[in-house]
Amino acid sequence: MRRGSRKSSSSAATASAGPTKAVSKEVERIDQFFYTYADNSSGMIDPEGIETLCSHLEVPHTDVRILMLAWKMGCEKQGYFTLDEWRTGLKALRADSISKLKKAFPELVQEVTRPSNFQDFYIYAFRYCLTEDKKKCIEIPVACELLNLVLGLQFRPQVDKLNNYLKYQNDYKVINMDQWMGFIRFCNEINFPSLDNYDSDLAWPLILDNFVEWLRENKS
Repeated sequence: MRRGSRKSSSSAATASAGPTKAVSKEVERIDQFFYTYADNSSGMIDPEGIETLCSHLEVPHTDVRILMLAWKMGCEKQGYFTLDEWRTGLKALRADSISKLKKAFPELVQEVTRPSNFQDFYIYAFRYCLTEDKKKCIEIPVACELLNLVLGLQFRPQVDKLNNYLKYQNDYKVINMDQWMGFIRFCNEINFPSLDNYDSDLAWPLILDNFVEWLRENKS
């Protein structure tokens, strides 16, 4: 009886070791993939490593999918991937090689563009561009590029007009989080191009009141 119990516990241990071994092999491959691009002195993938990664993925480093990848990893510092961040993202994407990461992109895009995730990604994109500690705003040119990247696919007409306005106006040099969130709210809620449901009494950031006024004045 005792022998039988030893045998069954031994079998259980062997069975449980199987998946664990497979997982550790997967992590090992993900780590090897990381060190293909990591800088030896910092132990991180730095901007140069990201550029090399992008060239192997055959996408520009400004492609929105690279920003989506950073979101999936939970990267904290723009232009740098740590080993822990890399493991988090690539384990979730089941990608331990360039070919697998390429194949994972469509699924990643689908995940990010789900309404339940997109707002989080949109907020992340802004915070990711705060390149210095305690920085709370991004410069207008950076905001324009970011709007193109994160909102351009879904709201191209609004983004084009908003970018034109931001480049034209002289009242604002930077954009804060409240204004950034106002942009996506505007795109989601306001009939465009009629603007017939825009009400300036509904606590919009002043920059959007000015934007709507500019649009109405420049209607052709």
